[in-house]
Amino acid sequence: MITSVLAAVVLVPVAPAAASPVPAAAQAAPMAEVTTLADAVGLVPVTDEDRTGYTRSSFKHWNAGDDKADGCNTRNEVLIAEAVVAPTVEAGCKLSGGMWRSYYDGQEVTSAGALDIDHMVPLAEAWDSGASAWSAARREAYANDQGADVSLVAVTARSNRSKSDQDPADWMPPSPEAQCRYVGEWVSTKLRWQLTADDRELEALKVYAEGPCEDTIVRYTPAV
Repeated sequence: MITSVLAAVVLVPVAPAAASPVPAAAQAAPMAEVTTLADAVGLVPVTDEDRTGYTRSSFKHWNAGDDKADGCNTRNEVLIAEAVVAPTVEAGCKLSGGMWRSYYDGQEVTSAGALDIDHMVPLAEAWDSGASAWSAARREAYANDQGADVSLVAVTARSNRSKSDQDPADWMPPSPEAQCRYVGEWVSTKLRWQLTADDRELEALKVYAEGPCEDTIVRYTPAV
């Protein structure tokens, strides 16, 4: 006689697979902001500036750039990105040929060596406006910021050195056609890096925001 034995089968509920955690950095990714120049100016905190302790070496630059494998530092990466006619990139990231348009003064430049890479908000001004409290790593990130097109700009050495570390209360691009763009990019950089303005700077910005540059749009993404 064959006896059939039914084995008891116990069904154990299986918990659904846990969702893969979203990296904190992705969760906290800042959103791009778009606003009018007048409203953007109103978002810049106002406080007195203090240059105590500033040295240019507090902001490490130029570093190895965004692409660590291309052999180019930040300066040359910006020159390549902003060229109207692309230069030839030779061994050691030596640039030859190419053409650039310096928007501060409207000049066309055909030699990379005749250009400076300007920090839209100069390093000293950034220090005055909040960067003195930053870590060395954040200051390096600021000084080499290619995450926003407006942070670093290739311009003639003459115009950059005329600007020096002055804010819009004391210096504006000599080309009138450049001034609204410049004010918008200045404010964008201040907001991106959560920098402040002093009273004179704010009043100068308001003159442009409420007058000839009232139609200027400001775009920025807060730096992390």
